[in-house]
This record gives sequence, C-alpha cells and structure tokens, in this order.
Amino acid sequence: MTTNPPNIIDKLWSLHSVATDQGCPTVLAIDAMLIHEVTSPQAFQFLEDNNLPIAFPEYLFGTLDHSIPTRQDRHIIHDPVARAQVELLRTNTKKRGLTIFDYGSGHQGVVHVIAPELGIAQPGLSLVCGDSHTATLGAFGALAFGVGTSEVTHVMATGCILQYRPKTMEVAVEGKLSRGVFAKDIILRIIQQLGVGGANGHFIEYRGSTISALSMEERMTICNMSIECGARGGLVGPDEVTFSYLKDRLYAPSEEDWDDAVAYWSSLSSAPDAHFDTSIFLDASTVKPMVTWGTNPAQSVAIDEPIPLPENLTPADRLAQEQALAYTRLRAGHSLQGTPIEWAFLGSCTNARISDLRIAAEIVKGKRIASGVTMLVVPGSEAVREQAIEEGLDKIFTEAGAQFRMPGCSMCLGMNDDIVPPGQRCISTSNRNFVGRQGPGSITHLASPATVAASALAGAICGAE
Repeated sequence: MTTNPPNIIDKLWSLHSVATDQGCPTVLAIDAMLIHEVTSPQAFQFLEDNNLPIAFPEYLFGTLDHSIPTRQDRHIIHDPVARAQVELLRTNTKKRGLTIFDYGSGHQGVVHVIAPELGIAQPGLSLVCGDSHTATLGAFGALAFGVGTSEVTHVMATGCILQYRPKTMEVAVEGKLSRGVFAKDIILRIIQQLGVGGANGHFIEYRGSTISALSMEERMTICNMSIECGARGGLVGPDEVTFSYLKDRLYAPSEEDWDDAVAYWSSLSSAPDAHFDTSIFLDASTVKPMVTWGTNPAQSVAIDEPIPLPENLTPADRLAQEQALAYTRLRAGHSLQGTPIEWAFLGSCTNARISDLRIAAEIVKGKRIASGVTMLVVPGSEAVREQAIEEGLDKIFTEAGAQFRMPGCSMCLGMNDDIVPPGQRCISTSNRNFVGRQGPGSITHLASPATVAASALAGAICGAE
C-alpha cells in the first residue's frame, strides 16, 4: 500500500489533532489566539457566567482595532457601542491577567498586522482569532484561520476547538511579475479564476517560484484574502525569508533556541511531490494590475480590460453581475479606467504594512491628491506608523493632501468613524467590496496600494505609471 507524500497542511493538522473519531470533527489544539474588542465580550461573559477559568492565558493576546477611531484624538470614542466594547476588552484582559496591546504600547494595531511584527505568528503553530482574515498569519507556515464567537469561548476555556479536516489545494504561481504588478494583483487574479466559492472546504498552500520570491509582507497580503475564494485558510511553506523576518522579534525563539527552532520549521515544508486534493496553476507573467468592478472580490478585471459582457458568463454569474452593476452604477463591456472616485483608502490588514506605505508614497511624492478626493492613509500598527514617520512618509502623504491617521481597521469596514458616504465611490487596499462594506450605500473598488495612490492623484481609477 502506497501513501501519498504529505503536504504542510497534512503535517500541521496531524501535529495538532488531539482526538479524531470517524464522521466527527477533530479536537484540534490551538497554540495561540488573538482577540479584539468586537468578538470577545460574549466569550468573556460566558466564562464569567459559568465560573470558568481561561485554560492558557499566556497564549491569548488582545488589541484594539475594529471599532476604534483613527483620528488624532482617538481616545475620544463617540459611539457608545464602540466605547463599551473597548472598555470591556480592557477590563476583561486586566481581570484575567491577559496581554493587551493598548494605545501607546508601541504595539497596538490591526490584529493581523501586530501578530507577525511581534513574532507571535510562527511556522508550525495553530492560530485563531474571531476574525475571518486570520488566514494572513498562514504566510508563516502556520495553520491560521478565523473562528466565531462561540469558538473563541471554546479556545479560552479549553485550548482546543472542534474542526472538520479540510481538503487541501495547491495554488502554484510561476514566472516573473511585470513591472507595476504586486501581491494584491496576484491574489485578486487567483480569486477571479477560482470564484468566491472555488476553494470551499479547502486550505490553500501557495507555492511556486513567484511566491518564493515574495517578501513576508507580500505573502501576508496573498494569504489574507484566501477566505475570499471560500478557503478556510491559506499558507506558504516556511523558508529563509520567513526565518529572517522572525529573527529577534519579541515573541520569537531566543538566541539559544533559534537554531533548533529553524531546524524544526524547515521540516514542515511540503514534499516536492506532495499530494493535494486540487491543484491550480497561474502564470505570473499574465497578471496585470487588477481592480474590482462588482460586489465581491471575484468580480474583478485587469485595469485595462472591460467588465465582462453578460453573454460570456454563466446564468448564475449573469444574475450576480446584473445585481452588482446596478449597485456600482457601471456597465458591462466598459473599462473602469477613468471612473471618478471621491475616496481613496490605504490601509487594512491586507495592505497597511510599511512596504505598502512606501509603494504609495513613492507615487504621490511631490504631487497633489485630486480636488474632490479624500485620501486616508492608516498604518496597520503603532510600529508601522512610527517607522513611516522616521522615513518621512507621513510628510509625503500630508503634503500631497492625504490624511495620515492613527492605527486601526478604519475604512475597511463600516464599524467605526471612517465611513464612505452613501453613493460615493472609494478605491481601497482592503479585502472586501461587499454591498455597504465601507458604509451604507458606499461603492468599493479593491486594488493594490500603487493603483490606489495613482487613482487618488488622478481623481479617477487608473493604473500607476
């Protein structure tokens, strides 16, 4: 009897499986959990009501990100619900003796940005958070995925979670990227190819020469949006790029343990001939700057291509297109280039790291944001913000007419003060363009930091030169 060579997802699942019965979900051990102010209050309340302790408090890490303001006076929270969420997280973490990265700690920020920069995300770990874009952390060769509030409670109380074993998918990207094409364009192209449900029930491993050549921050962008094609999560096998990024981070292995850690991490990669349930290939040389035209991330085109004609779509996709175009006020067969915008957003757990800010700053340097366009630049963390200020990026943005804000989720979702008004159009580096995602009646176009910056200057959707 022959056994298929294991892939990294198989290895990680086996390493964390506490118990498995046929036909039942696996009892999966969780190494660390990130918590924020929105999906944790109910979990804490359940523990309180049932007099339950937290099983492994040293492996829970909290931060403020979703509902907080990103104004300079962010300590003033006008919304009573948001204010209550923030105060509850502070109270609950203090009472339970948990680590929280609060304002001014130097580490507060979007949960999926701070976990990597602190070294909490490491190869071989299982990581969860009450947020679907926890898949970001899979870039480190970790089993990382979002969970619901009841599952947050399970992890707090037991250190485990019930999960059915996923199928595995290989997405191989080979070749050299063209100038002006970035990680965001790669993942939008993959989602366009797979569709919003193309990876349902799967964990994705992103492989190939193109992926290997990406920086850790670019890999995070790729893994972040795995959920948008239906995947449970996505990851990249650890390598020297991973190890170099993690070296000397706050929660990374100590100098004495470093060599042993790297040796273990190196053992986690998929075998060259590893088996996957599904395999997808993408030629990187064919990828162009991408932008979404509809109301899900799969509804996208290359920036110089027209929106698909209905006759080229399946009946189901045709209906979805009709509904999406009615909302976005666009027409099939027409290009997005030149479509006027009122807002531009550079931020979110997808693209708010220092490399993203550098790309955008290089484009807007010495220029002015178009009249009638409001551009928000929101660093992903206090550390990113400090680095941007050290490099003078804040001045480049403000001199161009953009607002350089405090860290938070901001305009990624309509859960805080940063809202796109009804009927207005925003080009955004975030991960979702759902109906009303950035505010009731708002219209969102997803794109890379380069495309967002260039569009802000032009006052209309366009590519970077």
